[in-house]
Amino acid sequence: MIESTLSIVVPVKNEENNIQPFLEKARSSLRGINYEIIFVDDGSEDNTLKTILQQVDSSVKVIELMKNYGQSCAMQAGIDYAQGEFIATIDGDLQNDPSDIPEMLSILIKENADLVAGERINRKDGTLIRKIPSQIANKIIRLTAQTKIRDFGCTLKVFRSNIAKNLNLYGELHRFIPILAELQGARIVQTPVKHFPRIHGKSKYGINRTFKVASDLLLMLFMKKYMIKPMHLFGGLGFIFFSTGSIINLYFLVKKIAGENIWGRPMLLLGVLLVLGGIQFITLGIMAELQTRTYYESQNKKIYNIRQVYKSNCIPENNIMDKV
Repeated sequence: MIESTLSIVVPVKNEENNIQPFLEKARSSLRGINYEIIFVDDGSEDNTLKTILQQVDSSVKVIELMKNYGQSCAMQAGIDYAQGEFIATIDGDLQNDPSDIPEMLSILIKENADLVAGERINRKDGTLIRKIPSQIANKIIRLTAQTKIRDFGCTLKVFRSNIAKNLNLYGELHRFIPILAELQGARIVQTPVKHFPRIHGKSKYGINRTFKVASDLLLMLFMKKYMIKPMHLFGGLGFIFFSTGSIINLYFLVKKIAGENIWGRPMLLLGVLLVLGGIQFITLGIMAELQTRTYYESQNKKIYNIRQVYKSNCIPENNIMDKV
């Protein structure tokens, strides 16, 4: 039996017909685990909130947001209010199965991982609208972010609380939770999970999410490689631009001294623009460095995370295997 407290965060919007069967599955699957279920109503326009309130007991909590903020913000609200040592996230549309959570929690503890991510092996979504775009997006993210995660779109995940509460989800960043966790140095394990077709309600996703994923991916790449060293990006580009422009301008200066007319040459204009662009990039890098220092130091944030503190006989404090 796993005795550690588990918080299950369930963001929902217009899922009134899925609440009762979800709770029935969750309660039957989580017997023997000390858990709480936190529903986050993200601006539902049907009777979702009313249906949840009818089910509230000692293990079920409800957070009602003032309007529809999106899944990332709803998920962050639930994580902020979670009290468990471990936190699970799952959609409330019954496409993910709550019965997978106990096994994922067991894997997290036994393998001393920080995050167990679900991988939908046999997806029950539409091929053209959901599966193919998702496969393409997953492959692009894997290649560009240099990660081994195969399914970024699966909401079903189990975290250690300290990892989940430091994700800081904004906008649509819930798709990139594994990358955000990797930024903290999290150990991530993937495991197959069940997936079912949607029976009640309508999907909140469409083909337009592809553009959102592409723009968020650029942000993730910056955060993964240059979050604590932005000068390496902007300063590097600035040095290349400035050096190239200076060489071009020096070439035309020699020609000018030799008496040649250089006015109006496109290459001369390019050289001037490269020098100016290089100065701007270097200046931007310096400002980004100062902003980064302000971000960390003003909030007493650390640029590193400690996994364990080892003492005598190399035994870590709070041995995780004692919790199994």
